[in-house]
Amino acid sequence: MPWFLGVLGTTGIETSDIIKGIVEKTHPNLVIVIDALASKNMDRISKTIQISDTGIIPGSGVGNRRFAITKETLGVPVIVIGIPTVVGVPTIVEEAMQYAIHKLPKAEEKKVLEDTNYLKEILENKKFDLMVTPKDIDDIADTLSNILAESINTALFS
Repeated sequence: MPWFLGVLGTTGIETSDIIKGIVEKTHPNLVIVIDALASKNMDRISKTIQISDTGIIPGSGVGNRRFAITKETLGVPVIVIGIPTVVGVPTIVEEAMQYAIHKLPKAEEKKVLEDTNYLKEILENKKFDLMVTPKDIDDIADTLSNILAESINTALFS
């Protein structure tokens, strides 16, 4: 099956069920989950690393909520490391509009663009309901995976 279907599409099994099964069989003291995130800010794409101990609901950033992976669902502490790798087209449009507003010299043109109803109408159009990732995402993911691997190894084994 194609890689882009994700864990459920490829295996037919929810990610949380796979992790639950591993936890039940191996009884770890901690689970570390690494996931790609959707960002609400283009400046964060592949430039931030979020760390949390509250768990994660895979797919929730893109409106595809899966079952939670948390201490409550697994019975062991969960550390989540997330890296924003995608951004929605509405975010791109909104940031582009804000940039355009800033660059426009005429006050009346700015007023039209600043009108939140005008922008909301554009952003709620279903044809803009897409997620975008940088064209060099493979290189970015390779670099970030090395950074995370070294960081986790240093934190756990030093």
